[in-house]
Amino acid sequence: MNEETTNPAELVHDQAANQLVRKRHSFREEAWETIRFLLIAFAIVVPIRVFIAQPFIVSGASMDPTFKDKQYLIVDELSYYLGDPSRGDVVIFKYPKNPKQYFIKRVIGLPGETVLVGNQGQVSIKDKEGKIALTLSEPYVTHPKDDRVERTLKLGEYFLMGDNRAGSFDSRAWGPVDRNLIVGKAFLRLFPVTAVDILPGQFRQ
Repeated sequence: MNEETTNPAELVHDQAANQLVRKRHSFREEAWETIRFLLIAFAIVVPIRVFIAQPFIVSGASMDPTFKDKQYLIVDELSYYLGDPSRGDVVIFKYPKNPKQYFIKRVIGLPGETVLVGNQGQVSIKDKEGKIALTLSEPYVTHPKDDRVERTLKLGEYFLMGDNRAGSFDSRAWGPVDRNLIVGKAFLRLFPVTAVDILPGQFRQ
């Protein structure tokens, strides 16, 4: 009676072929998982980056001492899709004279108000009758400037100033900022780690 015999060389060849098929199958699975992960990450990150938050690095000393040069911020863009800036918000906006540049300042005057910067840099808000309705308390200002500016804002206009009044180029020089130029507000300070803060610099009157 004849018995079938298996050639050892053929057995090794078959095992090697099976291992190669498994490796190819495993590689395809890993490649697909990687692609799927990247697609999901792309779908999540891009809308957040475009519509909700974006990074911003402070440049210069116009917001000193609230913000220092080279501090790293995350900007909240979503809030201003849902509502308007409030007095005391620290906002990032496009410079009216060159929208390719981005500045960081504080909201001082709101649409329809008259902003008066008086003696020793004291800021007041006038009502429609021209009477002072509000005098701002600004503990964040440690470098005041003694100048006089008065500006009545139209609808959709905001008066923005740096906390470093003696060294800030702001609405006192180039006028108010249109609402559509305001990108968002400072939401999170990430760097330096010793100054990590949520809603850094925000101050309500």
